[in-house]
Amino acid sequence: MHYGAAKARSVSVKSIALFFLCFLPTAIAQQPVYYPGPADQWEHRKPEQVGMDSRLLQEAIAFAKANENSAPRDLEQNHYLTFAREPYGEPLGPFTQRGDMTGIIVRHGYIVAEWGEPDRVDMTFSVTKSFLSTTVGLALDRKLIRDLNDRVQPYVPGEHFESEHNGKITWDHLLRQTSDWQGTIWGKPDWADRPPSRVALQEWMTRKRAEPGTTYKYNDARVNLLAWAALNVWRRPLPQVLKEYVMDPIGASNTWRWHGYKNSWVDLDGLKVQSVSGGGHFGGGMFISARDQARFGYFTLRRGKWNGKQLLSDNWFTMATTPTKPEPGYGFMNYFLNTGKKALPSAPESSYAHRGAGPNIVYVDKENDLVVVIRWISDDKADAFIGRVLAAIGKGPSSGN
Repeated sequence: MHYGAAKARSVSVKSIALFFLCFLPTAIAQQPVYYPGPADQWEHRKPEQVGMDSRLLQEAIAFAKANENSAPRDLEQNHYLTFAREPYGEPLGPFTQRGDMTGIIVRHGYIVAEWGEPDRVDMTFSVTKSFLSTTVGLALDRKLIRDLNDRVQPYVPGEHFESEHNGKITWDHLLRQTSDWQGTIWGKPDWADRPPSRVALQEWMTRKRAEPGTTYKYNDARVNLLAWAALNVWRRPLPQVLKEYVMDPIGASNTWRWHGYKNSWVDLDGLKVQSVSGGGHFGGGMFISARDQARFGYFTLRRGKWNGKQLLSDNWFTMATTPTKPEPGYGFMNYFLNTGKKALPSAPESSYAHRGAGPNIVYVDKENDLVVVIRWISDDKADAFIGRVLAAIGKGPSSGN
């Protein structure tokens, strides 16, 4: 009897152990993904609850705070010290005074740390481009654009795509900044935006245009062209599109604003509508809080899915993160890829960032289920900061540069 009972207990223990070995990993893997509720209904977790070292995390935050961007907080003044020196560099949209150095760290969907002024609405400069490209993805999902390799001209006939060169430009070319479009929009000629200093300006203005798709040039005039083209496809203001199909469903606040220029109003179906800008190069663009930036970053981390609903097709994110041939570190605007680990040597190659001046960085890391928002850090310290955050989960260098 004693032997039989012991044997039965042994079999029972082995069975339980076998059950856990076989089914526990599956059960863990099937844990539901956390999505925050709207507005302030966003759960916080201690670093240790999400597999992070609190001491190393605090060291990362201290490093960020010690390396704030030294540029003027008056962003209009900063414009006059930088982009306003370009030809046609005068501002057309609003500027703000920026707030304190700010950051948010999100792991597994939970806020692990935040500092500065996470609810403050500030300019986000070229991160605006990621919101713009999202409205194009939404149009593609709804067949308002049939194929990104379609030429833009049949969708939006008019002077901007009339020439032989401009008539070849596709939606994909505009999204990847490979169009080499020639023209003027909202009073800004394409040649006046970041002209190469090594080339005489007259030569730059009259040069032979590259075949669309063969060369990359970061150019805000052409970004604003995409915004105008998307407006003509949607035939409604792009901020309304973004709000209805993305920002409201992901629980963003009502504090963000997407501005255009004082001269970017168009007649659309009998109404005056403002064509928004794709960044803050000439003022305007998206004014948004770090909290809402983090929500958008988490939306892209989850590849357009939110609480069981696919708000933007999964395939869009595959295309958006596919390297551009002339510039492998760039996907769709403004997905800055980490191809070859050139942009962020401390981070996984699969990571990417929505990035704008300031800098404003929304770092997205699928490998580590991580979103990091950092605003107003010194540009040359961004990688070192990300490396320190990754060190807190044992995935990065123990110290940065």
